[in-house]
Amino acid sequence: MIHAFKEFSTNAIFNIGNETDLIPFKKAKQSEFYTFIWAKSEAVDLIIDSVPFTVQPHSILALTPIQYLQYINGSNITIYQFNQEFYCVKDHDEEVSCVGILFFGNINIPIIHLDQTEQNKFETLHEVFIDELETKDNIQAEMLRMLMARFIIKSTRLLKAKEGIIETPKSSKVDLLREFNYLVEQHFKTEHGVAFYADKLFRSPKTLSNNFAKLNRSPLQIIHERIVLETQRLLSYTNKTAKEIAYDIGFDDASHLSRLFKKHTSLSPSEYKKRLKTLS
Repeated sequence: MIHAFKEFSTNAIFNIGNETDLIPFKKAKQSEFYTFIWAKSEAVDLIIDSVPFTVQPHSILALTPIQYLQYINGSNITIYQFNQEFYCVKDHDEEVSCVGILFFGNINIPIIHLDQTEQNKFETLHEVFIDELETKDNIQAEMLRMLMARFIIKSTRLLKAKEGIIETPKSSKVDLLREFNYLVEQHFKTEHGVAFYADKLFRSPKTLSNNFAKLNRSPLQIIHERIVLETQRLLSYTNKTAKEIAYDIGFDDASHLSRLFKKHTSLSPSEYKKRLKTLS
């Protein structure tokens, strides 16, 4: 760890590290922190939720505390990690607008590519982070949170631009997408139909579908993809049976989950588990 901050009164934690801090992740596990992995001049090979993934040079990857991370190789990496007590992305969403896009969005693995101009901006922000971490005073925590808010805002803007999400002062479609994604994250284990989410958002199911048409994904697809992702995680990192997993995700009949899973992966849960064993 290069720099570490802890606020004992709130248990807030914020760390800046490098590739040595990924060594504990040689075996897949959840980080329990919101994490940014910044590949500087070299590509970084990871496995995220059992899927191999390469972060190209000059790119930043964002992970939530619940995602499984495994480090394969790579160097010249900068890592930012913080817990909810340091910066609650949901409570601060009005100022950073990241929930449902950068974190807990319909993009499973958000990746932000930095051109030369953005590289310079993020390097400058990094230097300010280090300066504040070395300044021990009674406003240090507030300053670090302000800097993290700026980091998140910049990352979210770049991700929106990459995904073709155009934001205006009254961008109701963007806000609707973000709110829907976050609601799915909260309720996908118990609510599998669009009507529940439409009701929560004071919209009709048809209105939701029309708003998401440009994403080439329907609201139901987003719900199903989140269910499948959770199933993959549990199959990959626990010893639970397909029947136990189905129960955990709110299916009374395991065959219903099996059909949904096979539709998205071309494998049944048991076939997927067998394939994992052959690859390990």
